[in-house]
Amino acid sequence: MSNTWKIYMLAIISFLVGTSQFVISGILDQIAVSVDVSVSTAGQLITAFALGNAIGTPIVMVAMARLDQRKQLITALTVILIGIVSTITLPGFSYLMVSRVILGVGTGVFVVTAYGIAARLASKGREVGAMANVAVGYSASLVFGVPVGRVIAAASDWKIIFWGIGVFSLLSVFAIARTIPATEGDAPVSPGKQLAILKNPRIAVALSVTLFMFISYSAVYTYIAPLLSTFISEQKISVVLFIIGIASLIGSKLGGFSADRFGVARTLIIGMVIQALALALLSAVTESVIIITLLFIWSIAVWTFGATQNFNLISLAPKASGIVLSLNSSFVQLGFAAGAGVGGIAAGGLSIMAVTWVGAASVALAVIIAFFFFSLSRSKQYDGDS
Repeated sequence: MSNTWKIYMLAIISFLVGTSQFVISGILDQIAVSVDVSVSTAGQLITAFALGNAIGTPIVMVAMARLDQRKQLITALTVILIGIVSTITLPGFSYLMVSRVILGVGTGVFVVTAYGIAARLASKGREVGAMANVAVGYSASLVFGVPVGRVIAAASDWKIIFWGIGVFSLLSVFAIARTIPATEGDAPVSPGKQLAILKNPRIAVALSVTLFMFISYSAVYTYIAPLLSTFISEQKISVVLFIIGIASLIGSKLGGFSADRFGVARTLIIGMVIQALALALLSAVTESVIIITLLFIWSIAVWTFGATQNFNLISLAPKASGIVLSLNSSFVQLGFAAGAGVGGIAAGGLSIMAVTWVGAASVALAVIIAFFFFSLSRSKQYDGDS
């Protein structure tokens, strides 16, 4: 019981860390104006963060293998602080891109380490719940961090948001140093050994579903603020961002329930089909209420994917669950990077609404791959899918 508050502290810090990642999407148009670039160019800030996270995190984790987990957390927050300071102080878009790479690395290391520490702090039999608390803190940044960030940026300068995150991150360093025990972490698996698991064709195909699903999500969510600004007022954008965030929580819960009740295959495929249809319809309607409703449905469908796909991957490699989940996280970030890039090209070359077609096409491709994957599968590990 004495460690419970430490787990919640990690969840709160994870909220701050998550906000540093996701808040950019809610204020992208304002950042673009402040650094004098187009919205599509500013969208590459998401790409920079995601690449730093996907590529830098496993490398840094191996490099820090000899440090205890408390020092790993403090190091991760120090890297995040460096990224925040450079975000606030260094001028120009190029330096901002570098800052996002730094933040991506620091965030990835913090989240991975926080999961491990939370599990160790929990009492026996409650390890998964402790890790879930950290995950909820991180994902709550979508619900509260992004819309609140939009409000702050509209009322003042967007850099104020990062001033706030920086101050609380600094306080977090001292809190972790004083409260978190110096525990030895698991021996890290080198990136080469992680990639070796891709020789299993079923895992490689399953991870390609993750990739295209998150290319779709990133192509749309990266540009959600400028997309919303085309049909609603500035005052309403933060409200809609909050509604979309609430939908993500509903989707996370619904995904677990649906996978248990109807099976992994149906949950994944139906969820992605709904995404494709919602995104395709967005460009065909003009009523703001209908557009917001479609975005709400889309967000629910998107967030049914995460836990369901994790279970799917664990069932494919139960003896290498840690490696396959780590790889899945990297593919998520690579999807974020590619989606922001492709979405930026579409938004810059056509119109901001073109990102919905990029999203629809990418998730439709994910559906085709998933359908092919489950059709060929003869594994008895998929309960209820045969």
